[in-house]
Amino acid sequence: MSEHEAQRQSLVNRAASSQPQSAPEREPVPGATYPFNAEDDAELNRLAHQDQLITAGMGGLLPEEGQTLPAGGRVLDLACGPGGWAIGVAAAFPAVEVVGIDLSARAVERATARARERGLSNVRFQSMNIMEALAFPNASFDLINGRFMASFMLPASWPRLLAECRRLLKPGGTIRLTETEGPLTNSLAFEQLMALATAGLKQAGQSFSADGRHGGMTPMLAPLLRRAGFQDVRLRASAIDWSYGTPAHESVFQDAIMTLELGRSFYLKLGLASEAELSRLYQQAIADMQQEDFCGLWTVLTAWGRQPETGSAPSAPS
Repeated sequence: MSEHEAQRQSLVNRAASSQPQSAPEREPVPGATYPFNAEDDAELNRLAHQDQLITAGMGGLLPEEGQTLPAGGRVLDLACGPGGWAIGVAAAFPAVEVVGIDLSARAVERATARARERGLSNVRFQSMNIMEALAFPNASFDLINGRFMASFMLPASWPRLLAECRRLLKPGGTIRLTETEGPLTNSLAFEQLMALATAGLKQAGQSFSADGRHGGMTPMLAPLLRRAGFQDVRLRASAIDWSYGTPAHESVFQDAIMTLELGRSFYLKLGLASEAELSRLYQQAIADMQQEDFCGLWTVLTAWGRQPETGSAPSAPS
């Protein structure tokens, strides 16, 4: 068995087990709204893996038409996790300064270590809660990026965050947000688990959905940007075909296995399903994803808008 096959089988074995997952290495940040423990190395590994596959699936770090970064410019990456996107931008644009912020101290440690390993001096990371006022001066950045933040952002917190982004962007600067409604498949078990996830976010008060049948974030992206005062708001959709036999199948399959395993405690905490039912669904979903007739599609949507060239940006609401 090759190293790659061994890694795949290890992931399958872990996720297919009906035993509860082991205790996390670190306690979650008190008051955190993220459904997983972002201080846990298993989750940080998953995020690092997911970051790579999403960037590739979108067509690159900044695939939107007209997206450029000026020499000497500054970029802010919101909820940067283990820093994959920020480090990629810093490496691709050595004349640009990149700052990544995340609530998780462990994520910041990991991101900082990864940047040092690559010898990058134009990127730094610090711990900060994006649902609160951000400790940067007005007009500090040319680009603000945020990806997959709906998993922890409260709906009422979005206007405040976007007002902060207005304050922090230079005139003519750009904000870009990327979100997803999650993968779609022809696996009944996988779809039932995704239904539990969206229902859980609705029950936790972290969803724009009217009924909890989906996340509800993607249709809100452009309206939220326009309401915040950004101009020239545009949309770009990307689709990752991860059906069996496609180049993306293995990467998304690995991400799905890790997500299913880590999501167990979230479902149990909210009383959405029993341990026995979750184990049955997990094992069936994993089996389905390895069948030759398996079909999967993962769509992501990026919305971006421009800070007005003239006029003062609003202060963040109190």
